[in-house]
Amino acid sequence: MSDRVIRLLLADDEELLRGALSSLLGLEDDLRIVAEAATTTDAVRLAEQHRPDVAVLDLEMPPTDGLHAAGQILAGADGTPPRIIIVTRHARPAVLRRALAAGVSGFVPKSTPAARLAQIVRDVAIGHRYVDPEIAASALTENECPLTDRELEVLREARTGSPVSDIAAAVHLAPGTVRNYLSSAMAKLGVATRHAAAHRAWEEGWI
Repeated sequence: MSDRVIRLLLADDEELLRGALSSLLGLEDDLRIVAEAATTTDAVRLAEQHRPDVAVLDLEMPPTDGLHAAGQILAGADGTPPRIIIVTRHARPAVLRRALAAGVSGFVPKSTPAARLAQIVRDVAIGHRYVDPEIAASALTENECPLTDRELEVLREARTGSPVSDIAAAVHLAPGTVRNYLSSAMAKLGVATRHAAAHRAWEEGWI
């Protein structure tokens, strides 16, 4: 890959950070920024349009998140899909496991220096994987999720703020059953509302 230019898509909703990263990576002779996005929706659209070699996605982007966008980009790729690197300010070990399971090639904190990220991009572009060592070490000692798959499923829908009726329709369950799952999850997590439970589950990286 050293004899060719690596085409990059950068996606981050913080314009100042995205712009700074674009400028710094653009100084590298073998890296070229072909598209920038501020939302997961635009990231997916621009990945399809520009077909980058590597997509660098912020985890905490609206309206969904970087992992959701990564899944859509990988699933919708026509031909060879781009390599995906997730960058995050909150490096939760459970998110790392979900990212690797989804086919993400790199997982790095936002504190990573631009020069180091450039090298990670090069490594990922030729097929290697990279996981920040501190995140990897934390993943080995992380507590197990106390919630069931069904509880996680309803919390994932609850995170959008949808009413119980909409959550029930999305997960194909009766509203009363959804309320039971939500109450169970709230009790296990020691919180008073379903929104708090969903936020806690997201912070821990379970959803």
